[in-house]
Amino acid sequence: MRRCVRGILVVLALCGSLVPAVSAQAAERGRAAPVPLEQLFDNVAVSDDSRPQEADFDGSGASLSARDLTAAGWTPGRALTVQGARLTWPKRRPGEPDNVRAAGQDVRVTGRGDALAFLVAGTAGTEVGGRGTVTYANGTRSGYRLTAPDWLTGPLATKAVALPHLNTPGGQLARQVRLYVRTVPLAPGRAVTSVRLPSAAGLHVFAVSVRTATQGWTGSWTTATGGYAAVGPWTDRTLRLVVHTSSGGPRVRVRFDNTFAAAPVRIGSATVAVQASGAASRGMPVALSFGGAAGVAIPAGGQAYSDPLGFSVPADANLLVSFHLPGTVAAAPVHGLAQQRSYVSEPGDHAADAAAGAYTSVISRWPLLAGVDVGGGPGSVVLLGDSITDGDKSTVDANRRWPNVLAGRLLEQSTVPRYGVLNLGVSGNRVVTDRYPGDGVSTDTAGVSALHRFDRDVLAQPSARTAVVFEGVNDLRWGTSAERVIAGLRELAARGQARGLRMLAATILPCEGEARCTADVDAERVVVNEWMRGGEAFDGVLDFDAVVRDPRQPSRMLPAYDSGDRLHPGDAGLAALADSVDLRLLRP
Repeated sequence: MRRCVRGILVVLALCGSLVPAVSAQAAERGRAAPVPLEQLFDNVAVSDDSRPQEADFDGSGASLSARDLTAAGWTPGRALTVQGARLTWPKRRPGEPDNVRAAGQDVRVTGRGDALAFLVAGTAGTEVGGRGTVTYANGTRSGYRLTAPDWLTGPLATKAVALPHLNTPGGQLARQVRLYVRTVPLAPGRAVTSVRLPSAAGLHVFAVSVRTATQGWTGSWTTATGGYAAVGPWTDRTLRLVVHTSSGGPRVRVRFDNTFAAAPVRIGSATVAVQASGAASRGMPVALSFGGAAGVAIPAGGQAYSDPLGFSVPADANLLVSFHLPGTVAAAPVHGLAQQRSYVSEPGDHAADAAAGAYTSVISRWPLLAGVDVGGGPGSVVLLGDSITDGDKSTVDANRRWPNVLAGRLLEQSTVPRYGVLNLGVSGNRVVTDRYPGDGVSTDTAGVSALHRFDRDVLAQPSARTAVVFEGVNDLRWGTSAERVIAGLRELAARGQARGLRMLAATILPCEGEARCTADVDAERVVVNEWMRGGEAFDGVLDFDAVVRDPRQPSRMLPAYDSGDRLHPGDAGLAALADSVDLRLLRP
C-alpha cells in the first residue's frame, strides 16, 4: 500500500509540474525570447597566463589558465562528452566572456533525451544552487534543481576535470580548480525548446545540452572506473580486452572513458570481434570509427563513443575489443579486478589482427574501455556493488560472477524483457566513503563512493530501467555506523527514483570468520538489513543474506557457498544469489 500511495503522489507531483501552454504563454508576456547561451555570456573565466588581469571569474580577480585547459584537451569550441552528454567548451579567446552567471536567463536548448546536462562551477566558497524551468514544444514545463560545487573546494570525486593552477592578478598559484557536469531529469518523450536558468549567486554555466546518447541503445557490457593507476608504460602498443556480453543485437558501439585523468589520451584505431580463444578472433576484426575517423583523442575527464557499427553481437559471448595506443601511456583509468585475462601486443598497431601471435603479454585489468552497447533492445538492469558483484573469488575467465548468471537467466525466459545486465561492481567500494580520492595517480582502485559515482555509473547508462544496490559491508567492516550506511542507501534510492529508475536493494551477506567481521560489525549489518526489509526507501528487496547464511549460525555463510575467505561467495554462492532473484522485480 505504501508504494501505491507513493506512486500516486509521484504522478500528481509530475502533473502539477507541467503547466498548460496557455498559462505558460501568459506568464511569459514581456520576457525576451530565449537565445543561445553564448549570447548571454557575461563573465570571463579564462585568462592567458601572461595576462591574468583580463579575467575575473570569482569577483576577486582569480581565473582559469588557458594553458592548463589546452593541456587537458579542453580547447575553445571542443565538443566534450561527459556522463553521456555532449557539451561544447565555449569558443572564446582568453579574456573574452565565456560563461553565464545564472540569474534566471532563458536559454534556447533543443532536443529529446533523458536529461539536461550543464557544465558548471560555483564561486561562492560552497556548493550553490537553485531552481529552474524546462519548457517543451507542447507548451508544458517541468521544474529542476541545479547545484554547482565550488571551483576551489568542491569534491574531486565528482569533478569533470581538475586543472593544476589558479591564475590571479598577482601571479599563478599551484592550486587545483574544478569544473563539473551536472544532469537533471527531463519529462520523458518531450522535445525541449528552452531552459530557464536558476537565480543563484555564484553559479556559473559554461554549456548546456540535452543528453541523447543513451537513447536507442541497450547496455550489454560495462565496467566502472575504480581509479587512475600506473600502467605499462605502453608506447605504440595495442590492447586487446576480453569482455562478456549480456544482450545481443545487430549494431554495436563501444565507449572509452578518460575518467579521473589530467591529460588527454589518443586511440589510434580500434576494432571489435568475437573471441575464438585467447587473443585470437573468430573471423577478421571489424574496424570502429569515431566521427568518421579511425581514431580519437579523448580529453581529460571525457568519454568517446564509437560510431554505430553494423555488427552482429551475440548474447552471452566473449568479445575482443582492440585499440592501438600510438603514444606513451604511463597511467590510465582502470577497472582493477577483471577476473578475465586480456592482452597487450608487441609494438605496432595490431587491432586488425585475427591471430593472437602479436599479443605477448597478459593483463588482468580493464584500462580505458568502459562500455559495449547494442542497438535497440529492452534496456538494461544496472548492478551497483562491491567485490561480490565484481566477481572476486569467482573462476577467472569463466564468467561466473552473479551478474553473468543473472544475465543467463534473463536470456532463457520470456516472463520479463531480456534486459542487458550491467556490472558496476568495484572491489573494495563503499557507500559513503571514497577509497580512491578522485584525482591523481593512485595504487587504490576501489573507487569513489557509491554516492559519488552514482550519476556517472548508474544514471548515465543507456536505457537503464532498474538498479540494484548491493553495498555496505565494506563501510561496516571499516567502522562506518549502520545509521550512516542507511542514510547513504536512502539517498541512492531517492536519486534513482527521481530519474524514473526502479530501485532495488540487496541485503548484506554475513561474514563472521573474516578478520574485520566482528560481532559488533554483524550487529550493525543486521540493523541495515532489517531497515532494507522494512521497505521504507527502495521499491523492492533481494534478500541475499537469507540465501547464503547458515541457519545454525546466521552470522556466517554456508560452507557450500563460501569461497574460503568467509567474505566472498565462490562460484556456487554467486550462482545462488543470481538464482534467487525474482525476475519480475526487475520490471520497472
